[in-house]
Formats: sequence, C-alpha cells, structure tokens
Amino acid sequence: MSELAVGVAVDSRPTAPAELGLEDTGAGSSTPTQVPSQLISFAIGDDQYGVDIMAVREIKGWTAITSLPNQPEYVRGVLNLRGVIVPIVDLRCRFGQGLTEATPMHIVIIVQIASKPVGLLADRVLDIVSLDATQIKPVPRVAQSQRLNFLCGLATTDGAMIALIDLQNLLSGNITEAA
Repeated sequence: MSELAVGVAVDSRPTAPAELGLEDTGAGSSTPTQVPSQLISFAIGDDQYGVDIMAVREIKGWTAITSLPNQPEYVRGVLNLRGVIVPIVDLRCRFGQGLTEATPMHIVIIVQIASKPVGLLADRVLDIVSLDATQIKPVPRVAQSQRLNFLCGLATTDGAMIALIDLQNLLSGNITEAA
C-alpha cells in the first residue's frame, strides 16, 4: 500500500448514509452496524487499522501538545488546532501496547466523534481503502476483553487485514465532554 502525504484535508460535507453505502446489519449482530464505503488505513507498529473516511477531518504531522493533569494515560494532551482545543489519544496506549514515543514522523488523524474533534496518534497513514460489506467480517469473540469493544470489524483487502476502529467506543464519556 502507498503511504499518503501528511497535511491532507478531507472533505467534511455531510453525506446521507444511503449515499455512502451504509447499511444496518441488525441489532445484536457482531458485525458493524454501519459499513464504511471508504476508510483511511493507518499503522500502529506492524498492525493496520482503519476509520471511516467520513469521520476524518484532517491528517497532520505530530507537533508539540500541551499535557493536562488527571487524564487517562492514553490522553496525551491537547492541541490547539486553529482555535479549537483537540484532545490527542495515543492509540498504541489505548490498545494496551504502551506509550508511543512520538517523533515528527508520527501523524495525528483528526476525527469527529459525535460533535467533538479528537486527534488519534498513529505511526503513519497507509492508504484510502474502498470497501463493500462482503469484505468486512466480525471480530472473533474468543475472550471477554474490553479491547475488542474498540473494534467493529475486520476487513481483508489486497491480502492485508485491517481492524476497523469503532470511534464511538474508543473513548469514555468524560474525554469527549472535556473537549
């Protein structure tokens, strides 16, 4: 997969779910309730993850952030993005893999969760991937793990497995209220 250039702004026009090819798989299903038609794939170590492209507002390089006291370890601090205070979530830490030693080579993916912007710290952006519902499989539930709740499906494309992040479950309520 080719890597995308950092500093990409993504179209933020609201689009109806039908225009995106989103579909409801039914209540109680272990597959995602909304299937993204396109996603931004990115890497954390050797693992590939993806988020719905419609949630992405901007991709920027790592810059200095302001740390805040009494925050969960995975909340690295906040960034002032054109007058908007954006909390930065270290995905490696959130997934229980330790803190990221952020360098200028790391990226921050600014996503919209509900009405709040949130920055996701990752190693690098990989590609924009187009999907259809048949490419997304449910996450196996072999163990009761909180980390599985962060994922809403697994997509296989070009021989690669991409774990789809459920942005609504990624953050606890107090983080989105703080922003």
